[in-house]
Amino acid sequence: QVQLVESGGGLVQAGDSLRLSCAASGRTFSIYFMGWFRQAPGKEREFVTTINWSGGSTYYADSVKGRFTISRDNAKNTVYLDMNSLKPEDTAVYYCAARQGRLYSVTVPSYNYWGQGTQVTVSS
Repeated sequence: QVQLVESGGGLVQAGDSLRLSCAASGRTFSIYFMGWFRQAPGKEREFVTTINWSGGSTYYADSVKGRFTISRDNAKNTVYLDMNSLKPEDTAVYYCAARQGRLYSVTVPSYNYWGQGTQVTVSS
């Protein structure tokens, strides 16, 4: 089992920045990818970004490319999401997820473990 705990959400204004963190514990050796997803009210959970745990390759949704950056600290078993130039449409609950599959994926079912989520609200 892998446990994921997110932190860092909050209320910010449009144009502001925010950093989310996700600490992993348990069988972290089984993780190949760590990702961030988000779910806005009334909408389905959607892919934001993912990073290869060992090699560091990253992938982004078009909606956040150039504004969000995912990174990881293997020594701390932690992945970060730096969000810049935030927009009201970025408002959502952000979830950290871990994938045991060896190929990158953007689909919700392909991730094996999930955090509890952290709220990000961007006011206009």
